[in-house]
Amino acid sequence: MVAMDIRITPNKLAGSLTVPASKSISHRAVICAALAEGESVIYNHLECVDTEATMGAMSALGAEIRVDGSTVRVKGISAPSRNIGVNCHESGSTLRFLMPVAAALGAESVFSGQGKLPERPVTPYFTEFEKHGIIFTQKQMPYRFSGKLKSGEYTMSGDISSQFITGLLFALPMLDGDSSIVLTSPLQSKPYVDITIDCMKKYGIVVEETENGYFVKGNQKYRPCNYTVEGDMSQAAFFLVGNCIGGNISLSGLNMDSVQGDKEILRITSEFAKDNQPFDIDAEQIPDLVPILTVLGTFGKGTSYIRNCARLRIKECDRLDAISTELNKLGANVEIVGDALKIEGVEKLNGGVCDSWNDHRIAMSLAIASQRCTGEVVITGANCVAKSYPNFFEDFGRLGGKFDVITV
Repeated sequence: MVAMDIRITPNKLAGSLTVPASKSISHRAVICAALAEGESVIYNHLECVDTEATMGAMSALGAEIRVDGSTVRVKGISAPSRNIGVNCHESGSTLRFLMPVAAALGAESVFSGQGKLPERPVTPYFTEFEKHGIIFTQKQMPYRFSGKLKSGEYTMSGDISSQFITGLLFALPMLDGDSSIVLTSPLQSKPYVDITIDCMKKYGIVVEETENGYFVKGNQKYRPCNYTVEGDMSQAAFFLVGNCIGGNISLSGLNMDSVQGDKEILRITSEFAKDNQPFDIDAEQIPDLVPILTVLGTFGKGTSYIRNCARLRIKECDRLDAISTELNKLGANVEIVGDALKIEGVEKLNGGVCDSWNDHRIAMSLAIASQRCTGEVVITGANCVAKSYPNFFEDFGRLGGKFDVITV
């Protein structure tokens, strides 16, 4: 990606917008389609750096993928590749979803990546894979392993990332014999696992939730299907918060019956919009909303809290540090208290220069916050929005956002 800074002249946002397709579902639909025998068509697929990484990985494993705009045709893997190299770029989803898939297919695998990805943990796989037939020859990125994953009991902690559970759920149905995932602690971000199970069901795979985890019958077959990806609630969140702080944006493309956990943003912004009262939110199940919720709290009438944010420290960056540091540069009053954020509301922000921390959600949150700034806002490294929402600034401009691109 070409480095790019954005200079924003504050202006209220207004107009109509179709919410981009869900990145989370786009990842999952491509994986399921690639594991199915036959051809699937995915409509309204989100094209971004992260989903491209997943498509590249499934192609390396043997799927045939053709992209035509937002339509993706996938011919499933018939003869799995035996030696693969996967570049996950900076996508934690690609890495954690597909290491188990490659292991289940018996591929001798090398998984690489860039940015902060080599620092993001995959330790749970080291322990459990080696109990089930996988040999690691390198336990730092690029990760190298071989063997074929075996069915059985997988013991996992639920408080690191739900992505590990999703990765196993994709792989276990393909194994000979039944398997179970036993959680040793409550599962955080469970709605993301619910998305996985819902998507897998569309492709013919059944997963049973148990008292302390999941049961998966072996020897199941993914079946091809046509699938339409719904709008992304976490992307809608930026514009819903934008409305709460002065905008007038009409959104379409959302599924109000969605299993996306980030649907909670609809309730939060609806409550806030009544009288801008401060809030106290547990973010354990909605970690991706924390940066933009911090913007929302910045303009509350009092003190807001966002709690249970520990995992935000191991995302693309330390998002607690990032969003508090950058908003405070603009005149906000955000304090990190343990694994929570304490936000004292203010009426307006100043202008200034902010850093994106190479994190798409930080960059987009700062852009939305600019509506309530009294001077220009410069966001350095704003090209990082390409990870999940390549057209963000184009849409921002169509809604009345005034900005200039500064190419570095």
